[in-house]
Amino acid sequence: MSTSDPKVGPKPGQWPPAPESAAMPPSSWAKRTGFRPKFSGETNASDSGQISLPPRPKEQKNSQPDVEAVRVRATQPPPAPPPAAVNGTDKAVVVPAENKDQTVVKRRRDSDGGSVGGAKDGLGPGAGPNGVPEGPRRAVVRNEEVIDVEDDGFVRERHTHMKYELRDTPGLVPIGLYGFQHYLSILGSLILIPLVIVPAMGGTHEDTSMVVSTVLFVSGVTTLLHTSFGSRLPLIQGPSFVYLAPALAIINSPEFQGLNGNNFKHIMKQLQGAIIIASAFQTILGYSGLMSVFLRLINPVVVAPTFAAVGLSFYSYGFPRVGTCLEIGVVQILLVIMFSLYLRKISVFGHRIFLIYAVPLGLAITWAAAFLLTEAGVYSYKGCDANVPASNIISDHCRKHVSRIKHCRVDTSHALKSSPWFRFPYPLQWGTPVFEWKMALVMCAVSIISSVDSVGSYHASSLLAASGPPTPGVVSRGIGLEGLCSVLAGLWGTGTGSTTITENVHTIAVTKMGSRRAVELGACALILLSLIGKVGGFIASIPEVMVAALLCFMWAMLSALGLSNLRYSEAGSSRNIIIVGLSLFFSLSVPAYFQQYGISPNTNLSVPSYLHPYIVASHGPFRSKYGGLNYFLNTLLSLNMVIAFLVAVILDNTVPGSQQERGVYVWSETEAARREPAITKDYELPFRVSRILRWVKWVGF
Repeated sequence: MSTSDPKVGPKPGQWPPAPESAAMPPSSWAKRTGFRPKFSGETNASDSGQISLPPRPKEQKNSQPDVEAVRVRATQPPPAPPPAAVNGTDKAVVVPAENKDQTVVKRRRDSDGGSVGGAKDGLGPGAGPNGVPEGPRRAVVRNEEVIDVEDDGFVRERHTHMKYELRDTPGLVPIGLYGFQHYLSILGSLILIPLVIVPAMGGTHEDTSMVVSTVLFVSGVTTLLHTSFGSRLPLIQGPSFVYLAPALAIINSPEFQGLNGNNFKHIMKQLQGAIIIASAFQTILGYSGLMSVFLRLINPVVVAPTFAAVGLSFYSYGFPRVGTCLEIGVVQILLVIMFSLYLRKISVFGHRIFLIYAVPLGLAITWAAAFLLTEAGVYSYKGCDANVPASNIISDHCRKHVSRIKHCRVDTSHALKSSPWFRFPYPLQWGTPVFEWKMALVMCAVSIISSVDSVGSYHASSLLAASGPPTPGVVSRGIGLEGLCSVLAGLWGTGTGSTTITENVHTIAVTKMGSRRAVELGACALILLSLIGKVGGFIASIPEVMVAALLCFMWAMLSALGLSNLRYSEAGSSRNIIIVGLSLFFSLSVPAYFQQYGISPNTNLSVPSYLHPYIVASHGPFRSKYGGLNYFLNTLLSLNMVIAFLVAVILDNTVPGSQQERGVYVWSETEAARREPAITKDYELPFRVSRILRWVKWVGF
C-alpha cells in the first residue's frame, strides 16, 4: 500500500504550526526572565549590578546536552529535593563560563545550593533531559559568581569566591588570624575619631588615652551583641564618621567658648546626654517596625550621595592639618596610596597584605621614620622647647619653627608613660550626662542618617557572606539593636554613637572572610586589649599630623564606598546621574552658605580655621526669638550629609523611574525566608530567642 494513501498517511497539523510549548502569560514570562519595563524611558547605559538574562536560544533537534552547563554549587553530592509544597520556587542561575562574554543559564529548585535540576516527572536528581543518568558533574570553583533570579523578577548576586561564609567555622587558629586581620584592616575607623574630638574638647593626652580604651571596649561589646541579637551579619560596630561632624558642632557651641577649667568633662557630659536621647529614638525606630516602612524610601541612589557627602564634608580639616608638617604627612599619604593601589595585587602566603594592611603599614613606616628624624635632632632647635605654649614664645627663631617642633616631633606626647597598665572602662566615668533638647534633636536627625548607612552595609555584606538578603524585620531588628548599642556608648562616654562601620564591606570583599565567628573572636580580643591601659596610651601618642594623613585616606575611602552603592542601580541613567549630581553639589554648597553667613573677612574667630565649619550655631541665618530652634536649624542644615540625604530621598522617590533603574534594594520576604533553611539559619536569633519572640513579626522571622 502506498504511503501516500490519505487514509493511512500522517494527518496534516495545524497551520501555522504550534510552538513546542504553550506560550506563558506575559506576567509569568516577565518574572522568569527578569524583564523590566522602563517607565522613565531611559536605557540601560551601564551594567552596574542589576543583571538581566540573555534571550534563550531555540533548541535544535538532536542537539547534545552542553556538558559545561551542568554544574553544581556544592562539592558534595546534592541532597534529594524538598517537596514542592515546601520549596517549589524555580530559580535561574547564571554561572560565568570561561569566556566572560558568555553565560550559562540553568534551572534549579533548591535555593539553598542543593540539587540542580531536581526531580522532575519522576526522574531522580541525576537524570538527564531524556531520563538517562548523566556522568559525574563538575563542581563550581570558588571564584565564580552565581546570579539568582527570584520569582519576583529581581536578580540577586551571590558571590561564591568567599573563603569562608557567614556560618563557616574553619577552626580556632584560622578564625583567630582572620579576626585579627579584620580588625587591623579597619584600625583607622576605630581609633581616629577619639584622636580628633578629645583635643577639640580641650582634653589632655591622658584623656585621649582613656577615651580610646573606652572606644575599644564598647566596640567589642556592641559587636558581640550585634552578631548575636542584631542583624547577625559579620559587621563590626564602633564609632562612625557620621557622628563626627555633629559632635564637633556641639563641641564648638557658643556656650562652651568661655569655659574655664576642665572643659573636656563638661562637654563630654553634654555629648553623652545628646547621644543617649538620639539612641533611644533609634531604638524605637527599629523595634517598633517603623524602619521596615522607612526602608521603602532608602535605595542606592539615596545611600550613595549621602555617604559620599560624609567623607567630602571634612575637606577643610584633612590637608590643612597635614600641612603643619608636610614632609611627614605627605609621605604617609603617598605610602598608603602606593600600598593600596600600586602594590595591591602582591600576595604573600595567599594574602594581599599591602591592600589589606595599607593603613597600619603606612602608619608604622612613617612613625618609624619620624622617630629616627626626631632622635637625629632634625627637629631640635637651640633654645626652643616643644612644651612651651606658642603664645609664650619670645624668640623669633623659635616662633619660626614652632609648627615643626610641635607637629613633626614624635616625643611631645606623654600618653604612653602616664597611662596605667590596667584600667577597666566603666559607665558614667566622666560624670552624670547633661541633657539639652536642642543638641539631642541634632543627634536624633543624625541617627536617621546612621540608620541609612547601616541599611546599605547590611545589603552589601549579605550579598558577600550570607545565603540571601535579610528580611525587613531583620533590618529593623539590627537598627533597633544599634540604638541600644549607642545607648551603651553614651553611658560609657565614647563621644559618638555606635553604628556599623562602613569600611566593613570593603574589608570583607578584600579578605574574602565572611565568618561571623571570626568577627566575634576579634571582638573578644578587642575587649581584652581595652583593659590594658598602655594600648590606649600608645594609640593616643600618634602624632596629629599622622592622624590627619590617615583621615585624608579614610574619608576618601568613605566617599568612594558611598558612591559604589550605585552599582546596584543603572549608573548610566540620566535620571540617576542628575539626582546624584544635585545631591552632591547642594551638600557642599548649602552648608557653605550657612558656614559663611555673617562672617566678614576681618572677623576674629576664637577657634582654628579648620573648625570654622562647626561654629554655625553662633552666626547662622536663622535668628528668631527661639534660641534653641535657631541652634537646631543652623546646625542641622550646615551638615553636608543631611542636605545630601534630603535632596536624594525627595528626588529619588518623586521622579518616575523603574525599579531596575533605581536599583531598589531587594529584601527577602518573611514567609519565603522561613521556608529557606539557609536564610533561616543565617538570621535567626540564638538560644531559641526566635521562638520566644515569634509573635514580634516586624523585627525578624
